[in-house]
This record gives sequence, structure tokens and C-alpha cells, in this order.
Amino acid sequence: MSTLARVTDSVEHYQQRFELPRAVRVIRARAPERFRWRTAVSNLTGSASGLLGRERMRVEEPIREVVLDLSDRPLQREVVLDARRRGVDLDRGEVLPVHTGLDLRRLVYLVGTDLSLIDRHIRLPADVEAPIDTAAVALVGRALATAHRRRAQRFWLEIPDPDGPDGARPEHRVIAERAEEDTKNAERWAALSKALLEG
Repeated sequence: MSTLARVTDSVEHYQQRFELPRAVRVIRARAPERFRWRTAVSNLTGSASGLLGRERMRVEEPIREVVLDLSDRPLQREVVLDARRRGVDLDRGEVLPVHTGLDLRRLVYLVGTDLSLIDRHIRLPADVEAPIDTAAVALVGRALATAHRRRAQRFWLEIPDPDGPDGARPEHRVIAERAEEDTKNAERWAALSKALLEG
């Protein structure tokens, strides 16, 4: 495969041929950046999640070493989260902050979100002193923020132009209030994820 090919194309080429160690070498040889390189790593970790035992370790461990060597902390964090989304855990406490259940309860209270919504998606430890899965909780927070943002956008689109032929009606005010509440909820969930990742 040509070294001039895009990193995503090179990795995909070796993935299709089931030559994952060669795809790992491509990742190691290219300069890390936030777009194509990150996408290539995410795709490769997705392939690793379907493997077992030694085969998985031969792909996962070299990627983990590359990620731990990154000097770009935001990129490092996002690559770890991308991998966790794919079911691969590249972080063993070296990249993301370690939080306990008590820390999470405090942050949830400060930003004004609902702990029970997180508990619906991932299992939180019963012991509040036990560490939580920071990556998983942050990803749930981001997903909830996105869901609220999209719903708010749908509500805003339902409201006609107040200067148009239909004018402003009382029900439009109710829709606008729901859109504003969803916007605030999106901001709260995004703030929780940010606090977990930077704290």
C-alpha cells in the first residue's frame, strides 16, 4: 500500500484483507491528527473488539501504546473514548481521571442532571467509594446531550414565523418553552461530561 494513500484508506485496505497487524503499523507510522488518523484508529479498534484472546491482544496492545505516547492530550482522550464506544478499553487509569460514585453524585448535583438516567444505561457501583467507568459515564452524558439538542432543534422547527400568516399562537409558546428546556438539559449533560473528562 502506498505511503501516499490516506491513512483511513490504508487501514481499511488491510482490514478488508484481515491483515490487522499491518494496519497497526500504518497507524504507528502516520503522524497523529484529529481527523483521518483518529478515524482510522477508531475503525481499527472496532475490528479489535470482534477478536478474542491473543489475536485481540496483538491489535489492541500496540494501539494502546501509540495512544499512551500521544502528546496531544485532547486527541488522546478522544481516541480513548472512541475505542470505549467500540467496546475496547485502551485506558487503565493513565488517560482519563479516576472518579468515584461519590464524585459523580457531586457533579450530577452541581450541573443539575439526573443520576437515574445514567443508571439506566450503565451499571454504577453500589459502593459510592468505588471507582466508576469514567469513559462510559462521559459517553452517556454526551449521548444524552445530543438527544436533548436534537429534540430542541425539532421543537424550534415546529414554531412558525411569528410575523408570518399564522402569527404567534399560545401553543407556540409552549413548544418554545419545551425547546428551551431541552437546550438547557443538553448544556447540563455536556457540562457533566466535560467535568468528568477534565476533572
